[in-house]
Amino acid sequence: MAGRIRDEDIALVRERTAIADVISEHVTLKSAGGGNLKGLCPFHDEKTASFTVAPGRNVYFCHGCGAGGDAIKFLMDIDHLSFVEAVERLAGRASIQLRYAEAGPAPVRQGQGQRQRLVAAHVAAAEFYAEQLGTAPAQKAREFLAERGFDRATAQQYGCGFAPDAWDHLAKHLRQKGYTPQELITAGLAREARSGSLIDRFRRRLLWPIKDLTGDVIGFGARKLFDQDDGPKYLNTPETPIYKKSHVLYGVDQAKREIAKQGRVVIVEGYTDVMACHLADVPTAVATCGTSFGSDHIGVLRRLLMDTDGFTGEIIFTFDGDAAGQKAALRAFEEDQKFVGRTFIAVSPDSMDPCELRLAKGDLAVRDLIARREPLVDFALRQVLSRHDLDTVEGRVDAMRRAAPLVAKIKDREKRPEYIRKLAGDLGMEIEPVQRAVVAASGRAEPAPGRPAPVESAVDSPQVMVERECLKLALQMPALAGPMFDALGADVYRHPIHAVVREAIAAAGGAAAAAAGAVWIEGVRDASGDLAAKALVGELAVEPLRLDTEPDPRYVSVALARLQLGSVATRIRELKSKVQRVNPVTSKDEYLALAGELFSLEQHARALREQAVGGCDGAVQAQAEAAGRQAPGAGAGRARLGLGPRLRRRRGGRHQPRAVAARPAPARLARDPQGRLVGPRAGDHPRLGGRGARRLRGRRRPAVPLHRPARPRRRARPGADPGDPLGRLHRAPPAARGRRRARGGPAGERRRRPDLDRALRPRHPTRRGGGRRPGRGRPRHHHPA
Repeated sequence: MAGRIRDEDIALVRERTAIADVISEHVTLKSAGGGNLKGLCPFHDEKTASFTVAPGRNVYFCHGCGAGGDAIKFLMDIDHLSFVEAVERLAGRASIQLRYAEAGPAPVRQGQGQRQRLVAAHVAAAEFYAEQLGTAPAQKAREFLAERGFDRATAQQYGCGFAPDAWDHLAKHLRQKGYTPQELITAGLAREARSGSLIDRFRRRLLWPIKDLTGDVIGFGARKLFDQDDGPKYLNTPETPIYKKSHVLYGVDQAKREIAKQGRVVIVEGYTDVMACHLADVPTAVATCGTSFGSDHIGVLRRLLMDTDGFTGEIIFTFDGDAAGQKAALRAFEEDQKFVGRTFIAVSPDSMDPCELRLAKGDLAVRDLIARREPLVDFALRQVLSRHDLDTVEGRVDAMRRAAPLVAKIKDREKRPEYIRKLAGDLGMEIEPVQRAVVAASGRAEPAPGRPAPVESAVDSPQVMVERECLKLALQMPALAGPMFDALGADVYRHPIHAVVREAIAAAGGAAAAAAGAVWIEGVRDASGDLAAKALVGELAVEPLRLDTEPDPRYVSVALARLQLGSVATRIRELKSKVQRVNPVTSKDEYLALAGELFSLEQHARALREQAVGGCDGAVQAQAEAAGRQAPGAGAGRARLGLGPRLRRRRGGRHQPRAVAARPAPARLARDPQGRLVGPRAGDHPRLGGRGARRLRGRRRPAVPLHRPARPRRRARPGADPGDPLGRLHRAPPAARGRRRARGGPAGERRRRPDLDRALRPRHPTRRGGGRRPGRGRPRHHHPA
């Protein structure tokens, strides 16, 4: 090694590396809101995306397995690199010249790790083989490609090459470039002969370079060209530190973007089939390398397809129509259950693979083959039934027993009843025995379809939410949190893991002296001694703030005030409990000391409550809290933060705050110099509404006197009921009603207001004006509605 890489160079690599570009080479990422991206975790198997990437802070975190870190940590975990190897690889991507603490700039190839050396050896070997394809001894290889419809440009596009008829040409070529014999053996490019000399692994063969998701050459696939040669028809690179055939798919480096874009992948059997599909405008084709399609390949494709419960893609297998192809299709059905997406199969009616089909019928025939795909379960059931004589009872029963496990393995339980009916129809049997066979094959009782499994909901307390928000501010925006955050110690955090993270922030130098980014987050992670705290740091680094807009110092002040308020409230409860247990007579000094401390804490809590609502009036805040509402002046930041006492439940089980307007205080009444009651809202006073007074609903009235002149007493009319001196129960005689009809009122109209009766009463014979005041055009005691 050339020495330890300087810290400033490591920080520069982290700063210039876009983590989204690095991770997107392995995982399909989609927008998750708040500037974050989401995808399926490459470190564990999952059906719901929980792998979150925060490009703004250059970090990632998986909420399922807890994996998290920056781009360096991702490469270390995904490619099994050391820290130095990961830094050197990212530095090469960003064109950064690394400096080492002991030996200055790293010499070429001497400071690289094992992976870089092995990849570089494969790149040099691929260039060597590609040059040999143009030589005279490679005539057979060029004819092989031409017979299958591939010209020189296509061969160069896919890096095809030729291994010469020599025992050690490649070994000598790489030795001259500085590679050691042990490196060539480890890379699988050469092997040791019985004599102890080094000989090439591939000889007189047509070669295809095999690349990983990032485009690095990690191995070769070779086909035999001469019948007299020994060895298998296809020979691949052996298992090496960089080549795992169960994880590698040929052509995935060129197809990955189209796979993610179209949500579809076509799985073929050979290298030439991949080339034919790509040239026929089926750019999502890939192939296995010297092994059958397995669970590790499924994991690679699921990450590219974003194969989750919410988003399902299409997986299309293409197999030959012969017995081997049918057997491979049935084996693929066993692995089909690991996909969430829909799985299909495309079989050529002429038993031709895509390369032969393209050569015989053209590019359109290859596209039609993919378009005529059918569900894999239908193909599997048809193949099982074709092996039995369905004209006999024994054949039908045996076929039912063989096909029932296939139906029981269908992952979509909603489709099982339909396939049971289809199988019963194909067998010519009743549904009941087929259904019993499927249930027996499943081996367990199936829950009722459509009834979801119970899910335990975890609801965080408001104090825990506030603690997480404060820690997120310190991790994501340390310059904004700054001294305000550092002024509060770990004692204000009631959650033990939160307290550990707070101590780690202090150990990393504090938020005031930090700069936002992956360097700061990794520093806090390294300072955390607890594994749970390390995972929490990664989680909080990518979790969005509970704020729709950009945070400001006022939001930080509100969050920290609410954080202190929780610990102060806990201390107040403890003191109140202790005060109640102290006898004020026998322990007077202790009682007074506790009472003084309690009084001081309550004043401090009142000040924190005012600060927590953004500086609104303390009396209004107290009244709002008593009413269970948010006080005026508390902005949207407080509502999103969850500082109010009222919360509303969002989908997913977590409670979210809701901002509610404060209820206005009741109006205070006073008396003017004349002794009359006055107030700001006369219409709201219950005692002064009066009969027939208009009431204001939902709007304010100007300040008016709340005094209304007393009504004059009514005198009982002659002949009125003594029990009704005011005539409230009096009804107009028929003559008055007739007059009312004569004035235009409809006959038989029901009276709706008692003041209309008073207006239509007959005039008093002894009163001037017939009961009307002189000069007035309305009844004497009429009040307008």
